[in-house]
Amino acid sequence: MAEHEHVRVAVIGSGFGGLGAAVRLRREGITDFVVLERADSVGGTWRDNSYPGCACDVPSHLYSFSFAPNPDWPRTFSGQRHIRAYLEHVTDLFGLRRHIRFDSEVKLMSWDAENLRWTIETARGSLTADVVVSATGPLSDPKTPEIPGLESFPGKVFHSARWDHDYDLRGKRVAMVGTGASAIQIVPAIQRQVGRLTLFQRTPPWVMPRVDRAISGGERWLHRSVPFTTQLRRGMLWGIRELQVQAFTKRPDELGLVEQLAKRNMARAIKDPALRAKLTPDYRIGCKRILLSSEYYPALAQPNVDVVASGLSEIRGSTVVAADGTETEVDAIIFGTGFHVTDMPIAERVVGAEGVTLAESWKSGMQALRGAAAAGFPNWMTIIGPNTGLGNSSMILMIESQLNYMADYLRQLDVLGGRTALDARPAAVEDWNRKVQERMKRTVWNTGGCTSWYLDASGRNTTIWPGTTSEFRRATRRVDLGEYEVIRKPGVKEKGEPARATKRSARATEKSMPAHASSAQQSEGAA
Repeated sequence: MAEHEHVRVAVIGSGFGGLGAAVRLRREGITDFVVLERADSVGGTWRDNSYPGCACDVPSHLYSFSFAPNPDWPRTFSGQRHIRAYLEHVTDLFGLRRHIRFDSEVKLMSWDAENLRWTIETARGSLTADVVVSATGPLSDPKTPEIPGLESFPGKVFHSARWDHDYDLRGKRVAMVGTGASAIQIVPAIQRQVGRLTLFQRTPPWVMPRVDRAISGGERWLHRSVPFTTQLRRGMLWGIRELQVQAFTKRPDELGLVEQLAKRNMARAIKDPALRAKLTPDYRIGCKRILLSSEYYPALAQPNVDVVASGLSEIRGSTVVAADGTETEVDAIIFGTGFHVTDMPIAERVVGAEGVTLAESWKSGMQALRGAAAAGFPNWMTIIGPNTGLGNSSMILMIESQLNYMADYLRQLDVLGGRTALDARPAAVEDWNRKVQERMKRTVWNTGGCTSWYLDASGRNTTIWPGTTSEFRRATRRVDLGEYEVIRKPGVKEKGEPARATKRSARATEKSMPAHASSAQQSEGAA
């Protein structure tokens, strides 16, 4: 990086969120930005997760940008290879490579209160930016539990998100730890090649069939020739999921019928009553994410697979020991134990206006105004922030809504003029979070009787959005300046206003501004 480089916007990460932000910046006429990526290619979680069987559990035509439809998805549920290729295509289609700095992991971001800008230290040098858009994503840093004896295990150990493709699993005795979305794809993908597979299960998931099929050449031709048909398909997929939200958020008891369907799905493949008992959840379906697989249960029924209904507690040499005392000799351990979602490591590297890190600010739980802005961190936004996750639909819909908010945020800074920053008011953040948590109380994620990765260490759901994607889009269509403090550079007069030296003195200026000055609606719809 050039010495003393300065940009208007620095985007962190090049997954769906980061690339989406880059596209939106260019469409807003902003070209003075960089995308800082710690790896050597784009893709985010779809680059890092390359394990056998890796695929999306959201239909392909909904798991893509509305502004970059793909008429050539090969399957109704796409695999990792095709999703990563799609992100590479988006990068080239919108000319983003000139903005991307690869191998540029962010080490520290600090707010410079004197100059109203961010100082960013990366693995390849430093730069400054007026605005930071953090799009690192919640599924980017693998979480491996601390197991006594793990460091002395003589075999192979890796996390599902850091798959070792050089290690040959054929004939090996393998321990699979975890039963989340990654594990239920890995198990059937490796079951036939390993000598023996032992699945360590703390909590069984609810699993529904994955109705996947190849998309015919005729369908793809139609989508290419008549683009409206792609939009129609996307709209139908979106609408169905919007209708499902009520059961998750307001009427969890109605999910009992879905549980019966899931049990029938299990019974078709699992004939052993003892095994079926191990695999039957004791919580309401939907409390954890409902997983989709038509191969998971058949794989568990095979003679070379054992299910240990207890978590891994200790390792003695090459022996793995479960909490119930079960001992198993293995050659390799694969952790499918998820990610740092409610304790994202990037939060340790963001230092705000008061000299505290974002992690310290969030020590009692993550919270951000409209899932984007944190109090005390001016001109800093996050994509896929607190309480923006979904339990039944496509995160791309939520990302696009946050891109709307980002775009209007930058417009508001332009309207305010000069060296200006916006800092979310603590009262506005607290009010937004209070309303979200109040709505969360009756959702299946809070009442379903499970402990999920949606919950933080104190048991609060800081991950999921308790409503429809349409509601979120309306809530993030525009920036309300009443929810922010306007900060101006000390001693500088802007657009006829007297100089403002502090946040407190900026309040009078803020009150005189229209709530939605120069806001513009984005034309891309959720469907």
